[in-house]
Amino acid sequence: MMPLSYLADCLSSRETLDKYRIGFIYDIAAYLKTLEMVKTLQAKMFVPAHAAASEEIADLAQYNIGRVMEIAEEILNLCSRPLCFESILKKLFDEYALEMTFEQYVLVGSTVRSYLAWLKDTGRMNSLFENNMLLWQRA
Repeated sequence: MMPLSYLADCLSSRETLDKYRIGFIYDIAAYLKTLEMVKTLQAKMFVPAHAAASEEIADLAQYNIGRVMEIAEEILNLCSRPLCFESILKKLFDEYALEMTFEQYVLVGSTVRSYLAWLKDTGRMNSLFENNMLLWQRA
């Protein structure tokens, strides 16, 4: 008999991703690795914390992966010229029609910093200092 698989916070529902656009992610590389692993799991029922229980999870995991890649591409497109973090964050909020609050600044801002670090680690983003300001630019 196949077990139930409790997936906790490792993925979000389509509705949550479509509504909030940018979910909190601490480590993009580890998150993508987790989602790839989730796609291979076998269980009678999957129980995510932020989505309905389901007998099939691979499609939802792939949707989460797709959203990560979409946001990464958006960040890369924004950084065709050097930009500081604040400008990148503002442009993302504008692009995704998000409303800036202190809480959103902290949560989404932390996630965007994770994207920038991951994109730099994977060679798709460069960083430079200009006038004592850290700028990000697509590699």
